[in-house]
Amino acid sequence: MDLYEKIRALPTQPGVYLYKDAEGEVIYVGKAKNLRSRVRSYLLEASQANAKTGSLMREAADLDYILVANEHEALALENNLIKQRKPRFNILLRDDKTYPYVKLTLADRYPKVFVTRRLRKDGAAYYGPYFPGNLAYRVAELIHRSFLLPSCKVDLSRYHPRACLQFYIHRCLGPCVEGLTTPEIYQQAVRDAQLFLEGRHAELERTLAARMTAAAEAEQFEAAARLRDQLSTVRQLQEKQRIATAEQDDDADVFGYHFEEGALAVNLFHMRNGKIVDRREFFWEDLPEEWLVNGDHGPGIKDQVQDQGPGRKDQESEISGPGSRQEPGRGSEFSAGEVFSALLKQLYIDQQYVPRSVLVPADFDDRESLAAMLSERMVHRIEIAVPQRGEKRSLVDLAAQNAKQSYTQRFRVLEPSRKAVQEALADALMLPELPRRIECFDISHIQGAETVASLVVWEDGKMNKSAYRKFKIATVDGVDDFASMREVVERRYRRLKDEGQAMPSLVLIDGGLGQLHAAAEALEKLGFTTQPLAAIAKREEVVYVYGNEEEPVVLDRRSPVLHLVQMIRDESHRFAIGYHRQRRAMRDRSSELLEIPGVGPQTRQRLLTHFGSLRDVQQATAESLAAVVPAKTAETIWRHFHAARAAIGQ
Repeated sequence: MDLYEKIRALPTQPGVYLYKDAEGEVIYVGKAKNLRSRVRSYLLEASQANAKTGSLMREAADLDYILVANEHEALALENNLIKQRKPRFNILLRDDKTYPYVKLTLADRYPKVFVTRRLRKDGAAYYGPYFPGNLAYRVAELIHRSFLLPSCKVDLSRYHPRACLQFYIHRCLGPCVEGLTTPEIYQQAVRDAQLFLEGRHAELERTLAARMTAAAEAEQFEAAARLRDQLSTVRQLQEKQRIATAEQDDDADVFGYHFEEGALAVNLFHMRNGKIVDRREFFWEDLPEEWLVNGDHGPGIKDQVQDQGPGRKDQESEISGPGSRQEPGRGSEFSAGEVFSALLKQLYIDQQYVPRSVLVPADFDDRESLAAMLSERMVHRIEIAVPQRGEKRSLVDLAAQNAKQSYTQRFRVLEPSRKAVQEALADALMLPELPRRIECFDISHIQGAETVASLVVWEDGKMNKSAYRKFKIATVDGVDDFASMREVVERRYRRLKDEGQAMPSLVLIDGGLGQLHAAAEALEKLGFTTQPLAAIAKREEVVYVYGNEEEPVVLDRRSPVLHLVQMIRDESHRFAIGYHRQRRAMRDRSSELLEIPGVGPQTRQRLLTHFGSLRDVQQATAESLAAVVPAKTAETIWRHFHAARAAIGQ
């Protein structure tokens, strides 16, 4: 049965359809209330020279479909298939920011608390997403301080001889050492943290109050004091929550976009309690031609914004995004409605929280059905609106203006501000605060000979060359980059610890997972279990963040964050290579002295220290040499070099 016969035989129920090319690869996924009617419409659109549909139908060689019970199920299935198959003719979400979750590792013997950006089916409980991103770190910090659950990388499946620093500063119950806590006490802390993360503050308050009273009656005053502090924290948070509850109807997500020269930038403002708390950016560059239509054809930008309201025409013409127009023949436009239809589905269908109001600049066919589906899942009404005038329209315009600025910074390669790069770096690498100081290590050698290491420092937006350090590897023989990295990291931060100096915002390793784990072992040995640590692999140019190695950070090649990390890495490599060459040259130059009878390592060292270089030793007289070494040895050295020069002269 050929493609057209399959289309004519389609059922009329709701479902999802998948177009495939001649090689069987899925090239487009769509959903429909009536499969036969929707898929047959592609034949009509292709015959009317619609650019996108024409390209699709020329490549389509086969068709599959999946029947579902209703349109809501079709929306969910379409979204899942698009994320799994990534079809070329669908609009795919390209996001430079993923918001963090708080992860509670319930499957572990002693659960820990981490901040992560990816949900996995690993038996852990995930809470979030949190935005702005640093809110997740503040929540995790509160759990460390109040409930004493750790986020360290220490193996808790066995006991260790001593506890780390976190136990002694009262941010961990110490399950790593036998006798410091009990499984019952630890599990109670885990249950308290769960109640806190789930927002069940009233229940948690009652539990803490009862346990505090019981501890006081049993004269366990330290335990009662700790429970009292936890109870105070929960009550303070509950008061803040009561104040914010009345304003929750003001929660909204606001979209705006800027399209120019085949590239698209979208901005999303997260408004919570009536305030903009964060901004999210999406970019598509070099959109395929099938998504672009000429100014007079297809549902382009200007077809989406016919009714702008009185008094808005001049203002809208100054920006691109909602309300922008392009004259026929002056470039291309695209279907904004299709973009936002795909974007909203991929953003919201799998999320645990969706705001009550979503403001978009362009209408699309399944807007109402998507809103109904999300309302059903969230158990409260969600409105997806296309505002035409008033305050909501002003918010969409503001998002569009910011999208234009994002477009300029992304595609016109303007130099971003130092703070913007710091914020982007902190967000990409999940740092708890803006990085002020980054220390980067690299190892250099040739087949294990003259192995050295370098430390370079980026501080407050520039390289601090006065803080650079060189290391000669002392305890490693042969080729062992991992052991060399372990040695140099331990030497560096043991000294900082002994001198009471502050640790850097980030320790960066030039290398892959092996070097990363070697550095982590050295830091853990010193008690720095929460030190931010990352490595950048040379070939793949991906960044591995310690603790989230299975989720390497893949940065866009245009990203200023990637450029900064590469610059620091390249500087550490340059500095290490320079020191290695210096050591090798000293070895090669001084080895000639060892060839002279009567000259050993100590004599060689005395000569080089006194004269400064091998060249000065070669030019010295026998009398000058005799001032440093015995007369007989001085005569032998002088004759060695004199004979060599005489041979060259002949």
